[in-house]
Amino acid sequence: MTTHAQRGHAAMLLFSALVAGSFSLGSLAANEIAPAALNAARFFIAAMVIGAAAWVTTGVPRGAFRAPWRYLVLGGLFATYFVLMFEGLKTAPAVSAAAVFTLTPLMTAGFGFMLLRQVLTARMALALVIGGLGALWVIFDASLAAALELRIGRGELIYFWGCVAHAVYAPMVRRLNRGEPPVVFTLGMLVAGGLILVILGWGDIRATNWAALPGIVWITLFYIAVAASAATFVLLQYAVLHLPSAKVMAYTYLTPSWVILWELALGHRTPPALVLPGVGLTIVALAMLLRNDDRAEVAPGAQAHPPETVRNRPD
Repeated sequence: MTTHAQRGHAAMLLFSALVAGSFSLGSLAANEIAPAALNAARFFIAAMVIGAAAWVTTGVPRGAFRAPWRYLVLGGLFATYFVLMFEGLKTAPAVSAAAVFTLTPLMTAGFGFMLLRQVLTARMALALVIGGLGALWVIFDASLAAALELRIGRGELIYFWGCVAHAVYAPMVRRLNRGEPPVVFTLGMLVAGGLILVILGWGDIRATNWAALPGIVWITLFYIAVAASAATFVLLQYAVLHLPSAKVMAYTYLTPSWVILWELALGHRTPPALVLPGVGLTIVALAMLLRNDDRAEVAPGAQAHPPETVRNRPD
């Protein structure tokens, strides 16, 4: 019988594969639509899917509407990440942006300590370093010259702040959840994030000629809304309630490896065999993170906010 922690790891494995698909498809549609318009549509399509799922499964209990500011915080964080990602990619090369993204797990570990007093053990720290090296090896196609040519420009800086928002999101979910089922909590976040994007991006939304968008945009939109948003948000919500934040975000190291498989499936360039050691390092890092899930990785006397205690917190 699997434990909640094991199911949390399985959720993040699927999460990383689905997110990788959004990179491969998104690169084909990135220049066809404004980031705010794309992501506003993405959030509301995902909200409809999640809303239907909530209706036929757990329902939406009245208590889920308590303290709605929580959804605005979480929706704002994820909306910020997605918009800044696309804004940064307007000028940042994909390799440089991917390198910035590998900073997310370490930043999440820092926010996990600040918000939840989750202590980064020596084994987890080593795993994060190994996973980061492996991901960078894959990202730079095993080319030292490509790594040495990395330059931090305006696009990379914009995307970095998006990654900061992404990093703080995981521990904030655990901090703000009050016992709501993941599907309900995700619905609240999606609706709030969509409203924020509509308000702030109304000009881009009105200026978009939706009827004239090429087919790849619609394919990408529905993929990122359903598979890379609705599904992954539920997977992430479940995982962060049962795993330390640093472990959750460590799965982002697998994304470059999944992207290779996506690129192969789409008939794009085959990566050189030299990147395979990098893939191996990410697997080693994840194997390290799979150990000792039953140990409490929080500071002595600190509150880790598991679902049982979070549920009983007052409004």
